[in-house]
Amino acid sequence: MVEAVSRKNGDFLRKPPSSVEAEQAVLSAIITNNRALEKVCDFLKPEHFVEVMHQKIYDACLRLSEKGHVVDTITLKNFLEGNGTLDMAGGVEYLTQLASSSISIVNVVDYARLVYECAIKRNLIEIGTDIVNNAYGGSDNDDEEEMTADKQIESAEGQLYSLATSGEIQSGPEKLESTLVETIQIIEDAFRADSSISGISTGLKDLDKRIGGLHPSDLLVIAGRPGMGKTAFALNIAVNVANEVLNHRGPERLQGPVLFFSLEMSADQLASRVLSFEAEVNGNSMRNGDISEEQFNKLVEYQRALKDLPLFLDDTPGITVPMMRARARRLKRQHGHISLILVDYIQLIEGTGKNNEDRVRLVSAVTRGLKMLAKELDVPVIALSQLSRKVEDRDDKTPQLSDLRESGSIEQDADCVMFVYRKSYYLDKEVNRIVADKENGDMLPEYEKKLKEFNETKNMAEIIIAKQRHGPTGTVKTSFIGEYFKFGDFYDGSTGGN
Repeated sequence: MVEAVSRKNGDFLRKPPSSVEAEQAVLSAIITNNRALEKVCDFLKPEHFVEVMHQKIYDACLRLSEKGHVVDTITLKNFLEGNGTLDMAGGVEYLTQLASSSISIVNVVDYARLVYECAIKRNLIEIGTDIVNNAYGGSDNDDEEEMTADKQIESAEGQLYSLATSGEIQSGPEKLESTLVETIQIIEDAFRADSSISGISTGLKDLDKRIGGLHPSDLLVIAGRPGMGKTAFALNIAVNVANEVLNHRGPERLQGPVLFFSLEMSADQLASRVLSFEAEVNGNSMRNGDISEEQFNKLVEYQRALKDLPLFLDDTPGITVPMMRARARRLKRQHGHISLILVDYIQLIEGTGKNNEDRVRLVSAVTRGLKMLAKELDVPVIALSQLSRKVEDRDDKTPQLSDLRESGSIEQDADCVMFVYRKSYYLDKEVNRIVADKENGDMLPEYEKKLKEFNETKNMAEIIIAKQRHGPTGTVKTSFIGEYFKFGDFYDGSTGGN
């Protein structure tokens, strides 16, 4: 077997980064003045110490402090002795030696940062070694399935991102004063913006007024039965947001590309829909090639115009939330920000649990993961969801929160739940049913009534806001042109256009 890690130029002689003196200084400062622990405990963990004895002592300091006890040589001796780890911590003599050192509390954070930095570098070495070993296929378990290169990259990216964001010195509780400053900034963005919204515009004015735009760290669920147009609705929002970014509209802090994960449709199908509603060329005709020379030239023109649109499509089948997180992190590192993440759709996301785990539990884990992704990357996440078939069994087809398929925690985790509902979809079926029922000749009045209602609603879709954590619920009317997969603002008496 090929040796996984080669040793060149005496690399094996190099010692991992560490500073025993800094570790001793931190512990000495804590034992001398317990207030030193308050300055470092937010980011410094026992595992950051390279010496096992120092890990034991620091852990004992944390545990004693949590119980409200004074940390000194006596309490440390009793605690460590009770755990049977006093000898591993160097004994009473070592505790006394640490206590006798004169270290100022003023310098403790600098020493703690040095300890933390060395620990991070050791972790980097460990991750790097794992990357090399995995790439060589070095596994001690012959039965263990070898990871593909893509999965190895995703795993490495996840480890590196976790390492970069763990133990951040500036993290933790913030005083209300600093949070209020950020809140005023958000309000100022809305006050100075032409659209009077604090978040990112969806491109639909009435919807923006109702939900205030799309806000970082929010999880928004768009649900609907098949045929309602929820994918088209999400794709319209994605393009609208990408156009806002391309034209440098909206708050600077919200600028960045849009990432669309599609588990149902391929990237080229989504791109075809984008061309259809942007150029206003019939989507079915495009697929069949049944278009004129003028329409083809129009599509080419729009293709050129859309080439700089900051919209990224990922149609990887069987993708998981951790894989999404890794790819979103990568995109954020490359561009600094992400404006919006969309996922189509929740029920198709692969779970990371056991195969026999019930679907409700898996879907609940997925929605929690998506909410954590929104908070971690500070970006709005829109996730699409199917509705259960019981909608079709009711006379009133208007969707309700209880219709969410395998809902679990979807309603609980989502900051906003919206339903896409097109009454014309069901009216069309009823009209066709009446026409097909030739034996019943006295249904003409009902046919005319249904046909009239269908014509009045065929270019309209309702966005039903069933839950909103930060605002009111209600219904927003939008225009919908089915042949273009296009949503727009609704105007009474219009044929449905932007």
